[in-house]
Amino acid sequence: MTSIPEWIIEHPETHAVFDELGLDTSCAGKSLQYVCHHRGLSPQAVLLRLQQVVGQGEESD
Repeated sequence: MTSIPEWIIEHPETHAVFDELGLDTSCAGKSLQYVCHHRGLSPQAVLLRLQQVVGQGEESD
């Protein structure tokens, strides 16, 4: 699983999701899965939310 900074670089619209969930967007390059586990969040649920946001962005292109 990629890191949060990689998500933001590839899909800037995901930054709002990370802010909403209170996830540190720098996270020293740790994987999204690692950061989610340490914050008590489901990595699968966060990934689904990110994919929804990315999908919405693609629909408006």
